[in-house]
Amino acid sequence: MLFVCVHNAGRSQMAAAFLTHLAGDRIEVRSAGSAPADTVNPAAVQAMAEAGIDLSAETPKVLTVEAVRASDVVITMGCGDTCPVFPGKTYLDWRLDDPAGQGVDAVRPIRDEIERRVRDLLAELLPR
Repeated sequence: MLFVCVHNAGRSQMAAAFLTHLAGDRIEVRSAGSAPADTVNPAAVQAMAEAGIDLSAETPKVLTVEAVRASDVVITMGCGDTCPVFPGKTYLDWRLDDPAGQGVDAVRPIRDEIERRVRDLLAELLPR
């Protein structure tokens, strides 16, 4: 599973962290950005800490063709045409507000929506 956004500093980091937290080692999780930032958004780190997930050691990573090839499902979050497309992969586009430059009060609802979508996705991928 690969989560992709522009800066890999907010949405994709939160989604990857939620899926890792909820799925454990049952799903291999990656995240990347088409134009990665230098650091993860501090408001995203704070919002995730409030949810009991530590993002403080994460760093934005650049999107590579290899990461896409190694993933069965690619979820994009506003990276547009910069995401490479390969046959045989499942692509989903999650339209979410960009937390860049936002305070934690604005990031919390984005975090909550990401968690809801990740939980729904996990229920589809790993039914009980």
